[in-house]
Amino acid sequence: MSISEDKIKNKLQSPGDDLVFFVNGKKITEKNADPEITLLTYLRRSLGLTGTKLGCAEGGCGACTVMVSKYHPNQNRIIHYAINACLAPLCSLHHCAVTTVEGIGSVASKLHPVQERIAKAHGSQCGFCTPGIVMSMYALLRNNPQPTMHDIQEAFQGNLCRCTGYRPILEGYRTFTKDGGCCGGKSQTNGCCMTNGNTQEHENSAHPVQHLYDQSEFMPLDPTQEIIFPPELVSLSKQTQREMRFVGERVLWIQPCSLKELLELKATYPNAKLVVGNTEVGIEMKFKNLLYPVILAPAYIPELNIIQHTQDGIEVGASVTLTVLGDVLQSAVKKLPAYQTEVFKAVLEQLRWFAGQQIRNVAAVGGNIMTASPISDLNPVFMAAGCKLTVMSKGEKRVLEMDDKFFTGYRKTALKPEEILLSIEIPYTKKGQYFSAFKQSPRKEDDISIVTCGMNVYFKEQSNTVQSIRISYGGMAPVTVLATATCNKLLNRQWNEDLLEEACSSLAEEMSLSPSAPGGMVTYRRTLTISLFYKFFLTVQHKLAVSLQMEGVTVEDIQPEFSTATELFQVDTPSSVQLYQEVPPGQNEDDVVGHPIIHLSALKQATGEAVYCDDMPCYENELHLALVTSTKAHALIKSIDTSSAMSVPGVVAFISAKDIPGSNMTGPVVYDETVFADDKVTCVGHIVGAIVADTQAHAQRAAKVVKISYEELKPVIVTIQDAINNKSFFEPVRTIEKGDVAQGFKDSDHILHGEMHIGGQEQFYLETNCTLAVPRGEDGEMELFVSTQSASKTQALVAKALGVPANRVVCRVKRMGGGFGGKESRSTILSTVVAVAAQKVKCPVRCMLDRDEDMLVTGGRHPFFGQYKVGFMKNGRVMALEVTLYSNAGNSLDLSLSILERALFHMDNSYNIPNICGTGYMCKTNLPSNSAFRGFGGPQGMMIAESWMSDVALSCGLPAEEVRRMNMYNEGDLTHFNQRLDQFTIARCWEECMQLSDFNKRKDAVEKYNRQHRWTKRGLSIIPTKFGISFTAVFLNQAGALVHVYSDGSVLLTHGGTEMGQGLHTKMVQVASKTLEIPCTKIHITETSTSTVPNTSPTAASASSDLNGMAVYNACQTILQRLQPFKEKNPKGCWEDWVTAAYFDRVNLSANGFYKTPDLGYDFDTNSGRPFNYFSYGVAVSEVEIDCLTGSHKNLHTSIVMDVGKSLNPALDIGQVEGGFMQGLGLFTLEELRYSPDGYLYTRGPGMYKIPAFGDIPSELKVSLLRDAPNDKAIFSSKAVGEPPLFLAASVFYAIKDAITAARAESGLTGPFRLDSPATPERIRNACEDKFTKLCPPADPGTFIPWAVQV
Repeated sequence: MSISEDKIKNKLQSPGDDLVFFVNGKKITEKNADPEITLLTYLRRSLGLTGTKLGCAEGGCGACTVMVSKYHPNQNRIIHYAINACLAPLCSLHHCAVTTVEGIGSVASKLHPVQERIAKAHGSQCGFCTPGIVMSMYALLRNNPQPTMHDIQEAFQGNLCRCTGYRPILEGYRTFTKDGGCCGGKSQTNGCCMTNGNTQEHENSAHPVQHLYDQSEFMPLDPTQEIIFPPELVSLSKQTQREMRFVGERVLWIQPCSLKELLELKATYPNAKLVVGNTEVGIEMKFKNLLYPVILAPAYIPELNIIQHTQDGIEVGASVTLTVLGDVLQSAVKKLPAYQTEVFKAVLEQLRWFAGQQIRNVAAVGGNIMTASPISDLNPVFMAAGCKLTVMSKGEKRVLEMDDKFFTGYRKTALKPEEILLSIEIPYTKKGQYFSAFKQSPRKEDDISIVTCGMNVYFKEQSNTVQSIRISYGGMAPVTVLATATCNKLLNRQWNEDLLEEACSSLAEEMSLSPSAPGGMVTYRRTLTISLFYKFFLTVQHKLAVSLQMEGVTVEDIQPEFSTATELFQVDTPSSVQLYQEVPPGQNEDDVVGHPIIHLSALKQATGEAVYCDDMPCYENELHLALVTSTKAHALIKSIDTSSAMSVPGVVAFISAKDIPGSNMTGPVVYDETVFADDKVTCVGHIVGAIVADTQAHAQRAAKVVKISYEELKPVIVTIQDAINNKSFFEPVRTIEKGDVAQGFKDSDHILHGEMHIGGQEQFYLETNCTLAVPRGEDGEMELFVSTQSASKTQALVAKALGVPANRVVCRVKRMGGGFGGKESRSTILSTVVAVAAQKVKCPVRCMLDRDEDMLVTGGRHPFFGQYKVGFMKNGRVMALEVTLYSNAGNSLDLSLSILERALFHMDNSYNIPNICGTGYMCKTNLPSNSAFRGFGGPQGMMIAESWMSDVALSCGLPAEEVRRMNMYNEGDLTHFNQRLDQFTIARCWEECMQLSDFNKRKDAVEKYNRQHRWTKRGLSIIPTKFGISFTAVFLNQAGALVHVYSDGSVLLTHGGTEMGQGLHTKMVQVASKTLEIPCTKIHITETSTSTVPNTSPTAASASSDLNGMAVYNACQTILQRLQPFKEKNPKGCWEDWVTAAYFDRVNLSANGFYKTPDLGYDFDTNSGRPFNYFSYGVAVSEVEIDCLTGSHKNLHTSIVMDVGKSLNPALDIGQVEGGFMQGLGLFTLEELRYSPDGYLYTRGPGMYKIPAFGDIPSELKVSLLRDAPNDKAIFSSKAVGEPPLFLAASVFYAIKDAITAARAESGLTGPFRLDSPATPERIRNACEDKFTKLCPPADPGTFIPWAVQV
């Protein structure tokens, strides 16, 4: 019998039990624990512990990592593990101790070594991911005070960082390892400290090794000083447990303490969900709007936690976590003979790449099976192994085999509603049995799979004849499937080439997919089923040959050049070198310009004390806002029904266009957008209204039930191709032409045509957009705390929407958790809405977007499509070029024109083309408006240039590096927009990079490797970049600063730039310190505010240090002039004496500074003028290895030489180079935004959208800042560094293309071929055409509706 909804409602009226747990050593008794509240919300909102951050709410970024400790009565010990607080239900923490980043140390009292080392090793830039990384490391050290580098890399699989490029984090934490940051000479590369001295001596004997930080200053780790586990919890855990009930608004949480109770409850509530880690149900409730009124928590039931060895295998209880399962199997593999543990090894191989450590620590093996996900990593293994599942209900217990009947439909199993899964038995293998598991995903670590499989074969004794075989696939149907037909064909066959051929053609037929299948990538997935079987075939053939040989039977072994296809993926320990020019001896010790000092907020960021927008304490009467957005891409709004929403508890108001006191029109350049959609929506995610309520949860719940009815409009234009077909473009069309293009083509030996598509990119700042608006109650005043790069634009657009002058609105920015251009103009779409709401409800309103909302509404980097025609001589010299660029601008103009112009300015990259013509179109589409992102169109323009350059080299059959070098500019040349190149250092960068990377030796090694291996190939590429520095809109090249000197000698500095992790405030303090000749400690920057420096330009275009630095310098000079008479009177005095004297003499000790970049301005009609103040240059060499069967690749080596002038701060600059490079690596090889043909974004979080992780950094990374290259155009001879390095990641893309070229040659394919960006495993595999790809031809376009389209 099941209980009716009314009865559940009645249960929700009765009071629940007290939840008892500890946080940072303090006991907490929560009388009203709501099952829907996560630990993260409780820490931040109820306890005010804001160090733990919200990055994604789905357990994919690690920003919310905390450590949980609990006493384990069975093992009689205390266990510590890292978890994602964003998924952990508060109710699951009964009798646990939670440690957050605040609990281990603080700047105010004492830092913990884990906090100190990440900060001092420059591993914290914006700092938003830092507390989570600190806690992952802390939990590792609590369990293992002397970890290996491999342990550290594993601990970070569930943590993401968007700023640093990961290298400094690993480097800083390497100091905790057994070898104390030394590889013990085992590193064969010259990233080793023992050889480092030598390499640098032969590269540059005059410059000894310098380090960015001094390791000897680090505090030692003392494990005895950690917080003790509360003794009270030990005694509480030893007492007899009773059933616990926690009652929320909508959910009843029951934690039974015996199996009998659990079965009774499941009989009473057959639809109740069993939750252990909440890593699946939590996501369903949040993102799929599912509600489970009753949740049963069986985590503590002994029978569900058993681990026992039976005669057939190991039986594991359904509540056992994946981490524990891994430990159990690991120890079995060590103890038992190898032939018995084939399945265990396969499960362990899948667990290595299963989510991140924080998820594995809580996710239960039973949950993984019962979720019945079609792309589960483990189910195909369990199915191929024929694991036995014990299921139980109140009346019976039965054993099922996991076979093709177990999964009955999408996310459904053969269990009855009242049954629970008790345990799974993972079997031993026998002699003559071989088992493998494979998982293919876009990114290696913490990623959902595209295709997974388990393969199991058993041979007749002393032969290679198949006795039985089972092959199971995930990702090929709505359920995990067995390839039964294929397996039946292989029985009693010999394991040889004939069997392989039969298996491949049979799999191609049996594992078919509709071309419209959900998940897309149909050709790739079908090819993978065959390629993965081929890997299994080779693995088994090799193992069989070896074991039969011992028994005196000879069968053919695999060819040596096939051996790499059988190897499992190994993670290399990364090594790195950073080179920079040290300051000359004798520089004043107070002058820290040129020194690698740490980011001024790094220590606060590492302790969680740094305050971000959403960390500000709540106001007394504060309300929360949630957006209501469109679900249609192009439609008229017929009606909005808010009745259900208004009846949700705590809801105060619904805000829409009619509530706007001022103007609904908005936009950063032209007013072509609305604050709220009025009668029409033009994209999915278009903001229609907003709900204001007492809590974020109530606001979000209400927003989801606002009903909007639409009348759909045609056409829906989503892709660039749609826009071209419908002639849907924004005005104007831009053209730059130089020379005589027609004549150039006539003079050329050859002409080739080509095209390339470059996908968009989500900024993925770890801190999503956030605004807190506080109405001041008089004269229409409003104070805004915003995470934005454009304080002045936010002020102006909010004032416009509120209908007040700008002087009534103050916008304040303390710091951002990353920006990258995404908060330059798009942050205002949220700020205006929150301000209008605050004005209406007359109290403070806060909104921090969830990751899925942020990705939906804000747009990202512009996708580009380029078509080119290039004329060249047979020696590779390019004579003429015609390029047409199309950018996907989205539904409004935003900054698209400036982005397109920058793409045209960079269409030459670093190459001198005598006759050139480029035209650019901005496509108007039904997508959220695309916007600024680091590089701002430059990388897209240069990527097209490198595409035709690579085609030219392939057509001529010449080495790509020679063709590139031959076409490069020289000092004094004019660009295609007629600007002279002065102080042109790219040739120096090129030579140094060739030397730093040992290019020629490396090239020979790559060629040798490729001759010896058929199924893995290596590639090598060298790519230059030239990036113009200045806003192309001339008026933006201005900045202001304000310097207050107080009578005690301390200095308060304010300037127009915002801090988003790039270290701008740190550099400005360095500039002021050098100018005023006082130590940095006397200078403080508190925030950026429109009330101190007005009319500021956005912190963008890499120019902020140049502009604000000069403004700060200008203000400081004014102060110095005023102090000069007092210095002359008292030359022996100190700073404080002169300031005091000036104050008593009534001298003004406050000065504002201003700067505008001179001689800028360009005219498109005459193609003349100076669009840029100067250029930043760089060159990178990268080497990769691709797996031709799966399309995966490994980044083996990257060397970068970057010209940053005379660096203001080498640590920050190298951080920018590495961080920019890693973002580019994401853009060109990993990150893919996927839209449906109706304009719906599928990739709305780290689950589906993959930014680079710790494991994606090149195994060997060398970064060198060019020496002796002062730049007279900027402050203290420095150069801009934010955007220029990003494009250098194209060296990885073209290295991949080089490797694919080698793979194609094996199939007899030569010459240019098209490879679009990003070079995902899918694109790499499909480009490596071979006998397997031929078995899976793609369906003809136009014959089906694809699941996703290339926008």
